[in-house]
Amino acid sequence: MSLLDALQFWHWWILGLVLAGIEMLAPGAFFLWFGLAAGVTGIVLLLAPGLDWRYQCLIFVVLAVAAAFAGRAVMRRQRLSRGESLLNRRGEQYVGQVFSVDEAIVNGRGTIRVGDTVWPAEGTDAAAGEAVRVVGVSGNMLRVERARR
Repeated sequence: MSLLDALQFWHWWILGLVLAGIEMLAPGAFFLWFGLAAGVTGIVLLLAPGLDWRYQCLIFVVLAVAAAFAGRAVMRRQRLSRGESLLNRRGEQYVGQVFSVDEAIVNGRGTIRVGDTVWPAEGTDAAAGEAVRVVGVSGNMLRVERARR
């Protein structure tokens, strides 16, 4: 127990840095909050240097639990504000946009030009060069209709 009696503020700061380092190696936004709690515990010990190690550990545990709940709330709010990611569903980002027909849409099938890429399209028949609006996605097929101007 003599090691615990010798705890100094910088020990808590080092623990906080180690926990933040673990967070960088194994990201999950969990160790970060414990590291923050350890850093604040070090600040408390800096302001009250004679604090018993039992109180230091109690302060750390209370701060760690509070920081974990606060961090979870922050992460949930960020996830809700960002909405759902379209990273692996590229076609969905084009819904509502207007593009030109590359190969005429005949019998409901053709292609449209999206930037420097050609996408397969299905929808109402349209001549090459005509403007169409993307109204949906089915796999890698963009569903289109004639764009109203």
